[in-house]
Amino acid sequence: MKLVCSQTELNSSLQLVSRAIAGRPTHPVLANVLVTADAAAGRISLTGFDLSLGIQTSFAAVVEGSGAITLPAKLLTDIVSRLPPDGPITLSCPDGEEQVELTALSGSYQMRGMTAEDFPDLPLAQNGRPILLSGAALVEGLRSTLFASSSDEAKQILTGIHLKVEEGGLEFAATDGHRLAVRRNQAGGEQGAEPFAVTVPARSLRELERLLSARPSEESISLFCDRGQVVFLWADQVLTSRSLDGTYPNYGQLIPESFERSLTIERKPLLAALERIAVLADQHNNVVKFSADPSTAELLLSADAQDVGSGSEALPIRMEGEAIELAFNVRYVLEGLKSMAAQEVCLKLNTSTSPAILHGDAEEQAFTYLVMPVQIRS
Repeated sequence: MKLVCSQTELNSSLQLVSRAIAGRPTHPVLANVLVTADAAAGRISLTGFDLSLGIQTSFAAVVEGSGAITLPAKLLTDIVSRLPPDGPITLSCPDGEEQVELTALSGSYQMRGMTAEDFPDLPLAQNGRPILLSGAALVEGLRSTLFASSSDEAKQILTGIHLKVEEGGLEFAATDGHRLAVRRNQAGGEQGAEPFAVTVPARSLRELERLLSARPSEESISLFCDRGQVVFLWADQVLTSRSLDGTYPNYGQLIPESFERSLTIERKPLLAALERIAVLADQHNNVVKFSADPSTAELLLSADAQDVGSGSEALPIRMEGEAIELAFNVRYVLEGLKSMAAQEVCLKLNTSTSPAILHGDAEEQAFTYLVMPVQIRS
């Protein structure tokens, strides 16, 4: 195997696939990246796979001899990232050997790899007709929901994002049991596609969002799902992941059909005020109290950190319904506000203990964020 490529291309591709390299590999080869050179196509393919998440990317290069070998991912990435940018890099490995020489303008390095035969096959489940998804809609949906997934492995189904394709629309949902984020994009899915739903680990979809953001593509993303595996395929990129077993909660039942109160407020001033008041929120529970009164047209935010101090801020609002006092985990509200782009947001609620809905006026049909209040102790 012998190839010549640019430092920039090799470095950026290594950064992408390294995110699928096992931190604590169960087998030494899982700490390696698979390098495959194809002389006929004039391309190099890099693959990382930790048996749960797999990432593969390829790019053009001058390939003088085809071949494949696995190399220590961290060592290779550390060396390549420190080489002069835009300079050529030559990788060569005699057939049947595992010693690779990397040559750059500044010098040469030798490293021992492992045979490509030891590397597990990427589960490229591509049976049947793919579901075609919009890359822009995928990125938008993931950014709107990933933050709301659970990190508690005991609630495994909640550590994923529920992805549903229905009537040409694409719906994303995430919940950790305390809040729920739902984004629906009408143009996200292929028109006429069969209804489809799968729950994919949030960790895998974070990497998908990074890949799509780093290398945007006008092409549709092909989604395949088979036997507990999902594959996202587009341009020169492949991401594979296991899907999560179990039934995702029927989150539609959690959203109230009507509301007795609504508060409309500018998003950026609310976000800034909450970030200031959160400094004083009790570090054990992050609770911030919301007090809204239509007679004063004000929302009072307050936090009381026992034995530390207290603080409050007032913001103008437009309110319908009677005055109310309730409290939220400030981190939940902040994360919901940061996922929106609307100038104004609307908080709809019934009582101080029932679910509250936050949405941007222009996004009412597209994004719904439900957050449960916390009980105020006297």
